[in-house]
Amino acid sequence: MIEIRLLRVDDDRSSFSSGDPDLDRFFRKYAGQNQFRLHIGTTYIASDGKDILGFITISATSITIENLPRTMRKSFPRYPLPALRVARLAVSQDAQGRRIGKQLLRAAFSIAQEMSDQTGCIGVVVDAKENAVAFYKQYGFQPLEVITGRLHDRPTPLPMFLPLGSIPRSTERGKRKGDSKKWKVL
Repeated sequence: MIEIRLLRVDDDRSSFSSGDPDLDRFFRKYAGQNQFRLHIGTTYIASDGKDILGFITISATSITIENLPRTMRKSFPRYPLPALRVARLAVSQDAQGRRIGKQLLRAAFSIAQEMSDQTGCIGVVVDAKENAVAFYKQYGFQPLEVITGRLHDRPTPLPMFLPLGSIPRSTERGKRKGDSKKWKVL
């Protein structure tokens, strides 16, 4: 069984390899720092009990109505709207093809639903790399209207959005003693 849980300080991230050097470097060097010291993002891992099979890093964000797809603009007020950002998502090369990315994304959907109930959230935003656009589209993510900025020598990701009402509500979530957020994925 695969477990999705919060990254812990003592999790060994040193051998994680997704095949994407930027994602691997982030996970090894910065995920812990961002979560435990800077508090700017939270990372969840997929684990089979001995190995880290993948990770997803999320953070709170906001989106302006002008950035939403035109069909959604009438529903919302004209001030910054709260959303959940998927900042990074990667699966180890050894676990690719086992639906680990889907399971991690479903955990993020569950968090977005909780965020909606507790503080407000209209949906999930992701800056999809070119090779991940099809992955996000299969869950209903739509390109955002406004794209600004460049990443110097890196390809510009495609900002995408999934409204809260389109998020599937089928994630099984259970709390365990000592861990405020943990999912069992069958």
